Amino acid sequence: MWRKDSWKSYPIKQQPVYPNQNHLEKVLNKLEKLPPLVFTNEIKNLQNALIEVSRKKAFLLQGGDCVESFDDFNIININNMFKILFQMAIILTFSGDFPVVKIGRIAGQFAKPRSLEFEEYQGKILPSFRGDIINDFKFDEKERVPNPDRILKAYYQSVKTLKILRNFSKNKLLNLNQILNFIKINKLDNKYQDLSAKISQYFCIQNDCNTITNTFYTSHEALLLPYEQAMTRLDDLTNQFYNYSAHMLWIGERTRDINGAHIHFLSGVKNPIGVKIGPSAKIDDLIKIAQILNPDNEEGRLVFIMRMGADKIDQILPNIFKRLSKEGLNLIYSIDPMHGNTIKVDNLKTREFDKISKEIQSFFEISYSEGVFPGGIHLEMTGKKVTECIGGVGNITKYDLRECYESKCDPRLNVEQALELAFLIANLIKKGKK
Repeated sequence: MWRKDSWKSYPIKQQPVYPNQNHLEKVLNKLEKLPPLVFTNEIKNLQNALIEVSRKKAFLLQGGDCVESFDDFNIININNMFKILFQMAIILTFSGDFPVVKIGRIAGQFAKPRSLEFEEYQGKILPSFRGDIINDFKFDEKERVPNPDRILKAYYQSVKTLKILRNFSKNKLLNLNQILNFIKINKLDNKYQDLSAKISQYFCIQNDCNTITNTFYTSHEALLLPYEQAMTRLDDLTNQFYNYSAHMLWIGERTRDINGAHIHFLSGVKNPIGVKIGPSAKIDDLIKIAQILNPDNEEGRLVFIMRMGADKIDQILPNIFKRLSKEGLNLIYSIDPMHGNTIKVDNLKTREFDKISKEIQSFFEISYSEGVFPGGIHLEMTGKKVTECIGGVGNITKYDLRECYESKCDPRLNVEQALELAFLIANLIKKGKK
């Protein structure tokens, strides 16, 4: 029988070890009494929007920072992220002639899984940085010890972030002229001539190039289960459990064990759920995951987020689609073209824009050939002009990486690269509608 704490009886991965359990329990007890970050009606609205995606009447755009930061928290960064997601959504809307469901990796994306328990720097070995909700990025022995007080700090920062996001959406703080300027400056008119002309024409007809408003949802990886348990409460009206830390939660590639704690925990909450699917995934396990997380086979409940890598997707994904299509499962398929294409250059993590683009194109082509709807995109990105990924219209090279490399974990697309990808995806959606 599922309970909020029944996950503790299951094997678990990627969890910090807190040296003072009493301190942790006091923090969690306080957190359980604090107000929710999101509300039941908002979560239900998201599932209804995702039902439209499952019926091929909408597209899912999910994106944001690799990991949120306490140090970088400010209204400018939030505004930049809000703006770039909405600008991408506008581009995608014109290609598909249908709504775009916008979900940010924001207001809760503080924990990160790590490949290694420890990391070494200048001969010193310390526990890996696991996100600001757990420990500090600073390479210091004391700061790398998991600290429960960080959980509360992450909660309060999420409260402020959501307040800012809701204010932006309500007050229409979005400048769409940047899309048109981007097309002109980067000479994308020839490559995406029909689409850019259609966008320009629409803005002229509406006589309103400056503002737009729409619904915005939040999401994060449900990695730190003590936090997720404290933010999960029983809804009195439905008598069902919802996780009120975000509208949508996802399970990562490293924690999607069918017998593990993360799958078990999220099976008991009513939020829409995503699952990252890497190249090592076994198809029988994917079917079991769908049955565990979505036993009633609800529409709009479950998103499979593929992250194969540009060099593997063509060999692996067709067989997955062939088998899953026969099972009658209500699934939304999205593509994460970031995590399977990470490389190291001069000891810096980076990703090549061409590889990211290639995986996206393969995802759409395979989907169309297998009769599957390519329902979404999941990106690590920022609204800032960072130099963390190689390539794109800015022609960032490996020699430019250190110019503005700010990520504490994985490399993100910058604002120009994100907009260029939006045009690429828009073109692929357009092809699929012919």
